[in-house]
Amino acid sequence: MTESLSVDVVDLPLMWLRDNCPCSRCRDPRNGQKLFQITDLPAGLALGAVRQSADGGDGADGAAVEIDWAPDSHRSTYSARWLAANRPGADTCEGPGDRRGETGKTLWTAADLEGRIPEADWAAYLGDPAVRAQVLESVLALGFALLRDVPCREGQVLEAVESFGYVRETNYGRLFDVRVEPDPTNLAFTGARITPHTDNPYRDPVPTLQLLHCLSNAAVGGDSGLVDGFKAAALLREEDPGAFAVLARTPVPFRFSDSRTVLEADRPMIDVDGHGRIREVRFNNRSIATLRLPADQLDAFYLAYRTFAEITLRPALQLNFRLSPGDCLIFDNVRLLHARTAFEESGARHLQGAYADIDALAGTLAVLRRERAAAGGEFLDGLAALFEGEGAGVYLGEEVTMAQHMLQAAVRAEAAGAPDALVAAALLHDLGHFHGPVSGEELMTGTDNRHSHTGADRLAEWFGPEVTEPIRLHVAAKRYLCAVEPEYFGRLSEASVYTLKVQGGPMNPTEVAAYEKNPYAADGVAVRRWDDEAKDPEVTAPGFAHFRPMLAGLLRTA
Repeated sequence: MTESLSVDVVDLPLMWLRDNCPCSRCRDPRNGQKLFQITDLPAGLALGAVRQSADGGDGADGAAVEIDWAPDSHRSTYSARWLAANRPGADTCEGPGDRRGETGKTLWTAADLEGRIPEADWAAYLGDPAVRAQVLESVLALGFALLRDVPCREGQVLEAVESFGYVRETNYGRLFDVRVEPDPTNLAFTGARITPHTDNPYRDPVPTLQLLHCLSNAAVGGDSGLVDGFKAAALLREEDPGAFAVLARTPVPFRFSDSRTVLEADRPMIDVDGHGRIREVRFNNRSIATLRLPADQLDAFYLAYRTFAEITLRPALQLNFRLSPGDCLIFDNVRLLHARTAFEESGARHLQGAYADIDALAGTLAVLRRERAAAGGEFLDGLAALFEGEGAGVYLGEEVTMAQHMLQAAVRAEAAGAPDALVAAALLHDLGHFHGPVSGEELMTGTDNRHSHTGADRLAEWFGPEVTEPIRLHVAAKRYLCAVEPEYFGRLSEASVYTLKVQGGPMNPTEVAAYEKNPYAADGVAVRRWDDEAKDPEVTAPGFAHFRPMLAGLLRTA
């Protein structure tokens, strides 16, 4: 008999549910790998007793469901959090899908990235896990990232690879030099123009990442370019579905050979998954051998091929830039097409390249995120301690404590239906008063502690601007409201009137105009109003624990 549950499992596929049992009899607790074969499970699975539990099933507290299975009486416990995250149907063909495919990416044109090419300093990338995570996330989401000021020494590109994964050695070696050679085996080793293409399409699998580290670039010409091949393929699908279908189903013979090497792969130019979503692009006119198809199929293929090629050459899709010594470009070789303008061979231009694989990069990012999540938990623990410790202290001459004031502000925001980020801003708006170099007590004696900026800066490592900027503005918002709403000043508490004077008084017209141009101006005003209303000693607000899950959901993972 199945009891009524707050954690519902009765509508879930039973074999799927049992296959995901997390117990130590089903999974090795050291590595999480399954200890059974699918054929080991009873064919006639059924729910026996089903109970609610306060044990999250993974050692964590929280709602869970405990199941005794029939006919073998095996017991499984599933946390509500796991069930919510993995409930069947959440990942449909319109949903996230394969993280390697188009729905897991941010497709772009050149204009989309104008002025915001993803880049980072090499020293910061090595020294700050958050910066490294941002770079690796850019490679996964946008397809590339640019590292600046990478030491200009030969072989340095291998260290760049090893910072996130492993070198993919090819017939070109662990690394290769892109420079003019007297007897080139590849057009890359000449000064010729190279149009957007995939490297090594004749391999199976293709190296999924490529790195190019610039050691010198004094040649006239030789600028680099990138095209989002997924975007180009998506445009082809939109503009000419028939051509897209031809390129997605036609195996193309990609070939390369020299005196020591013969490489062959027969794969479509556009590879799609079972739902028709773009997963890989192999485009390289230099490496296509002779297709052997019926004449009508050849006509259809070449028409589609030409149409796709014309899309890849559209100026709107081509992101052009010049690599300078010390620049190291990391890009997804089965998504982005890279190109180069012609250059005078008399000029010094030397890049060193290496191949790697994107699964290692994604794995490194996952580890960084896991470590970041653990650090985020410690950060939230610290916030909880502040609310319970310093938060119990007086609040600038008001009749509530600091913690009561901040919690009341958050409750006001929550009751107003504000988005989570704004509720968080209301909750944390006075964090800058805690253990700062100039405390709230100094503010009451005439020294502005700029707590709005201090708090926003402390929180910026963990929260985005949608949380931090309203906090940064909430003092300015008081000055603004005093300038634009004459009746507002009369509603201020005695302590707030005093601090207004310390903080600069009402804004002048120039300051008002500048404040109104800030994209977070309205949010700053909202936090200010909740701040003003959150000083009632008769109001009992929920504790920090009530808001902690919301804050956890807002934490930056990179």
